[in-house]
Amino acid sequence: MFSDLSQSPLSKNLQRLFWLRNIAIVAQCLTFAIVYWAIDIVIPWAQMISVVAILSLLNLLTWVRLHRKWPVSHTEFFLQLLIDVLALSTLLYFSGGSTNPFISLYLLPLTIAAATLPWRYTWVMAMVTISCYTLLLFKYVPLPHEHSNHLIEFALHVSGMWLAFVLSTVIIAWFVVKMSSSIRDRDRDLAKAREQALRNEQIIAMGTLAAGAAHELGTPLSTMAVVTGELQQEYKNDVEFQSNIHILRDQIAHCKQTLTQLLAKAGQDRTEHGSELPVDEFLDQVLDKWKLIRPSVKFSYQRTGTQPAPRIMDNQLLSQSILNLLNNAADASTKCIEIKSHWENLMLHLEIIDDGEGLSAEAMQRAGEAFFSSKTPGQGFGIGLFLANANIERFGGSVRLFNLESGGACTQVVLPLLEPIMS
Repeated sequence: MFSDLSQSPLSKNLQRLFWLRNIAIVAQCLTFAIVYWAIDIVIPWAQMISVVAILSLLNLLTWVRLHRKWPVSHTEFFLQLLIDVLALSTLLYFSGGSTNPFISLYLLPLTIAAATLPWRYTWVMAMVTISCYTLLLFKYVPLPHEHSNHLIEFALHVSGMWLAFVLSTVIIAWFVVKMSSSIRDRDRDLAKAREQALRNEQIIAMGTLAAGAAHELGTPLSTMAVVTGELQQEYKNDVEFQSNIHILRDQIAHCKQTLTQLLAKAGQDRTEHGSELPVDEFLDQVLDKWKLIRPSVKFSYQRTGTQPAPRIMDNQLLSQSILNLLNNAADASTKCIEIKSHWENLMLHLEIIDDGEGLSAEAMQRAGEAFFSSKTPGQGFGIGLFLANANIERFGGSVRLFNLESGGACTQVVLPLLEPIMS
């Protein structure tokens, strides 16, 4: 009946509270019947029945609310618990107050709050229940029992009940809140571990496919190299043709070199260890390689930072990740790309700004997911940003994409630098 709410934990808790309140209403009616027919105690029946009727009406409204698709907030759930506390306090007021054996039912809404709500709500509920209990020590309609012969002993008994309740309230609030916090932390860590495991599986799958593709592409590239060499010899007097052939042969040579490096590392363990370079030299090497890959792209580069520049791990995965981000910006840009780098406090801040149309709402939400691409079909596979983000995070960095008010988008990369070795 409430299947549409199954994905919301607070909605499920409100549904459970609805059924628990139904059980409480039935139990109250049965208790009234037993007291009226078997024990024959005179109490304000009209007022108490009215309280149960009002509680039933409020629970009916809760049932109607559960059929709405509005999200249940922490405040709403807390107010629902306050309704139960108010109803219980009213019933206890008309039936002996703190002398009523059902006074311990105050612990039920407190326990529910501690198990389901943030700690602030739990401590507010603890204060509310203790205050209600304290008021019922002095203001209530007494039950028709004779305690005049044991007035002091009875007062001590009631005071002891109150003290036990206060201690139980504080202990439950503290212990259950800590336990709930630990459970939430565990669930969050498990979710993060599952996400990391899934991403690692995707990376391994793509690495396997890439290695297979590298084997298959080796032969066509070799054939293209031979053919372009023959064409270069055949049309050696055509200057314009020679220039185009030279660019094509450079691109083929770069592809073959990339595949050779990929195959050389395919059987090795992935590691963060590698040589070290000054960060400015590392970035210059990446940009030089990118200019070879995308010679037609126009860009400006500005860098600031202390000198001598701190060092960074010269790792192929790291440089390839930055190349992927540069290629994405080049694909989105219409005229020129602006690249800025700044290092301080052993952190590198790199910004890649394009002048394209910016990121759509879907791209902002799903950027970095495997196989998601905002490019037209056939123009992208949706793995460049995914791999770049995964590798940069493995090196302790982060990637953030956002739109600029002036237009275009900015890719912001933060990477840790190596601490200098003290001589």
